[in-house]
Amino acid sequence: MPRSLIKVVGAALIVLQWSTIAGADALTAGTAAFQRGDYIRAARQLLNPSLRGNARAEGLLGYMYTYGLGVPQSYPLALELLSRAAERGNPTAQQFLGLMYDKGLGVLPDYVIAYKWLNLAAAGASRREREHYVRLRDAVASKLTPAQLAEGQWLAMSWVAGSRF
Repeated sequence: MPRSLIKVVGAALIVLQWSTIAGADALTAGTAAFQRGDYIRAARQLLNPSLRGNARAEGLLGYMYTYGLGVPQSYPLALELLSRAAERGNPTAQQFLGLMYDKGLGVLPDYVIAYKWLNLAAAGASRREREHYVRLRDAVASKLTPAQLAEGQWLAMSWVAGSRF
């Protein structure tokens, strides 16, 4: 391999490694700002990781756009961000998306779809979050007929991360 090509490849690897570290730092800083309630800073920090497809960043930004926390309230943007993150398997985004469908925030209420996302969130949640997600899922389930509940369960069982099903 020619020496100049080795230098170019080496430089590209350094830039790639730096951008990955910078993206991780932005996600960490954005998450910390979100947890402190510093939503303006959180939105600035989470934007780049979100644009790179980081599901955690998309989920947090989607929540912020749902309620206008540090950003203008925008249900369409919230729905897009939460859908992308939920489709990648992020339980927090799945929970928020399920609640949007349950409450009709920017979408027509759809309890079957709400159940699907809340069921997936409960299945993928950490032990600490699981009980809360199960309560939310069960509250939506109480609004469903047996046929609707079966449909919601089928949708959740048929779902595959990364698909737009």
